[in-house]
Amino acid sequence: MSDATQNTSQTGPLRHFLQFRDFSREEIEYVLGRAQLIKDKFKRYQPHHTLHDRTLAMVFEKASTRTRVSFEAGMYQLGGSVIHLTSSNSQLGRSEPIEDTARVVSRMVDLVMIRTFEQTRLERFAAHSRVPVINGLTNEYHPCQILADIFTFMEMRGSIEGKTVAWIGDANNMAYTWLQAAEILGFTLHVSGPKGYQLDPKLTGQVAPHVLREFNDPMEATKGAHLVTTDVWTSMGFEAENEERRLAFNDWCVDAEMMAQAHPDALFMHCLPAHRGEEVTAEVIDGPQSVVWDEAENRMHVQKALMEFLLLGKQ
Repeated sequence: MSDATQNTSQTGPLRHFLQFRDFSREEIEYVLGRAQLIKDKFKRYQPHHTLHDRTLAMVFEKASTRTRVSFEAGMYQLGGSVIHLTSSNSQLGRSEPIEDTARVVSRMVDLVMIRTFEQTRLERFAAHSRVPVINGLTNEYHPCQILADIFTFMEMRGSIEGKTVAWIGDANNMAYTWLQAAEILGFTLHVSGPKGYQLDPKLTGQVAPHVLREFNDPMEATKGAHLVTTDVWTSMGFEAENEERRLAFNDWCVDAEMMAQAHPDALFMHCLPAHRGEEVTAEVIDGPQSVVWDEAENRMHVQKALMEFLLLGKQ
């Protein structure tokens, strides 16, 4: 049996979570529901050790705070253990082919989370892994963050189906993942970014107008939105464009005037870290509509549910 198909950790077929559309709507709803149960037990200090004696390998080729803490704390809370690898403390930094790393590491652990650059690099690892692989972030997608954002919205406002989410800013990994989520879960995504930083039709393909609407004016994009969300203007790997992007995005700062266009009950989210005064004002991110701290905590809870599902299936 090949390395790509053999799996000694699971009770069912090998599954990965490399992008949001890797799961069906029913599977996503299961994970979100399970996350609520797991979070409720966490808040009551009740142990939930479903992954006792399982090991997660975390591979970081990009720096991280929230991804590392949420996965590491989450795996320990599930009763498992964690191995932390970076390019500087592993053979990845000495040009070992990622396929070879996958073949070796996946023989020794039960689950792998990778935070890296190109999505193709993640896919190459998964193709040679014997255990489930999770996308902790790539240049193209950030599915764990969107899982947490949707879970947070559901906690605060109920179902996201039929609602409107306004993405203000760069057409980055968050924006493309929001689009996948909108298609699967049945909500509308409004996107607004400056010229040159908008969604690429080659990447989005044909999208129904009730799923995606694009706006040149961010004030129009936020009209009636139930959730307004943004990100830093310069993502990791694009630091050389920082000044150019700062000028281009000047009118896309989420401020109180922009939030006033949204639904009166609208929430504000940001995946963090945030630059107050650039992509969002302090008045908004530290204001009453902001749920960024719940959103950050919820990364841990949805990822616990995700890891449990990948290893054990439905419980």
